[in-house]
Amino acid sequence: MPSGQQARAQAAAITPGRRSSEAAAEAASPAERVRSLFGSHRLSPAQRRIAQFLIDHLTEAAFLSITELAERVGVSQPSVTRFASSLGFSGYPALREALQPIALSAVAGAPGEGEASLSNELQSAVDAEIENLTALRRVLADPDQILEIGRELARSVPLTVLGLRISVSLAEYFAYAARRIHPDVRVVTRGGTVAYDGLLQAREAGGTWVLAFAMPRHANETLAVVRAARGVGLRVALITDLALGPLVDEADVVFTAGTGSRLVFDSYAAPGVVSAAILQAMADADPERTQTRLEKYEQAADQHHFFLDD
Repeated sequence: MPSGQQARAQAAAITPGRRSSEAAAEAASPAERVRSLFGSHRLSPAQRRIAQFLIDHLTEAAFLSITELAERVGVSQPSVTRFASSLGFSGYPALREALQPIALSAVAGAPGEGEASLSNELQSAVDAEIENLTALRRVLADPDQILEIGRELARSVPLTVLGLRISVSLAEYFAYAARRIHPDVRVVTRGGTVAYDGLLQAREAGGTWVLAFAMPRHANETLAVVRAARGVGLRVALITDLALGPLVDEADVVFTAGTGSRLVFDSYAAPGVVSAAILQAMADADPERTQTRLEKYEQAADQHHFFLDD
């Protein structure tokens, strides 16, 4: 008789395919609509700063003059003009005209003061995470990218999981679970030459992929290790809250999941769900190996009394 975890692995198998009509009908959030303007373009560091400011301050930024926007971001006016042109607009006024309806929809969809006053700080933090999960739900309406990276990570033996500083906990969670269904999972949680040694050994042993976590505040050493991974011939799948920036530019595949930032330390509901979805896709990629490994683990757990009888 299969264990509860084995049954979940079977029952939760992801069904590939296009977006469902219900999911396609869900409107993208204002922030997602703004990101879609930038997503397919390679931007310079100054342009990424402008883009991030527009995302973070949409309702204000969409109504700023070119002079005001340049001053707020800390760039020159020609930089703003070049940014708009790089996105295919005739100039900054055309970009602003495209942003203003999105900004107005964001204002229209915001809760009123009376409604907001009913929530305390902890409830607001939960509301923010619900918004992150709602955005993620729309992204996962088409699971093809998750399924593809699951197949790639399942085939990479060994598989390296990277997480530095605050991202260590996410990397260790993923690696702990992945070891149940994958024969060789290695974790890199230290930067510098120690990380380089681990990456080089993984590549020489036949590994092809690194799964990296990068949560705020984003560390310079994370970028250095990702670049080192690419340098030794490994491909990089990145789970992060970022839509733009050098970490995103260095990765082969990026899964963007918002973090909760309403409390003194961030919370990671959406990145956690992305991690679990990729683990499910890895399990789906090789079901026979998955079931064999889970059966062996359950036998060891029973023999050595790993768990309480709940």
